Amino acid sequence: MMSETVILKTSRMRFVMWDEGDAALVQQLHSTMATTRYLSGNAPWSLETAEERLRGWFEEQARDGTTKYKLLAEDGQFLGRAGISKFRNEQFELGYSLREEAWGKGLATEAASVLADWFFERQFAQGFIAFTHPDNIASQRVLRKIGMRESAPILIDGVLDSAFELTAEMRPAKPESLS
Repeated sequence: MMSETVILKTSRMRFVMWDEGDAALVQQLHSTMATTRYLSGNAPWSLETAEERLRGWFEEQARDGTTKYKLLAEDGQFLGRAGISKFRNEQFELGYSLREEAWGKGLATEAASVLADWFFERQFAQGFIAFTHPDNIASQRVLRKIGMRESAPILIDGVLDSAFELTAEMRPAKPESLS
């Protein structure tokens, strides 16, 4: 294993920067209809698509200081990807995708919440967006749980996706530490 660049950490997972040779992991994540049915293209990713996305994530990290990161469980198991990056080189956008084995355990909500905190603490911008396929109710639930509000739908690849936004002012206040 190469040395990890840990970006964020929770009690259950680490957000780390990708390694050059991680395209096979990205392809594996997006290798089934279950994991790609709500993504642009609505089809499993080829290795070439995974390599292209990986190159894009390296470029985003270098340019913007944030991208979609590799998610690892504390034991090192690959969980998926999550992060905030520029959408259409304009607004920042939250995105995540987890392996099927990781679904239903609260990991997407945990990842989205810690990313939102990190984004606002680092003051990347005043807010960010997220969007989901209109049938992706689980993802819409995650976005609402972290305080995002529905906004005007957005047309992406011929699908009118549900869109959400979150600003620093919309974030619920965190209780002060009792220490």
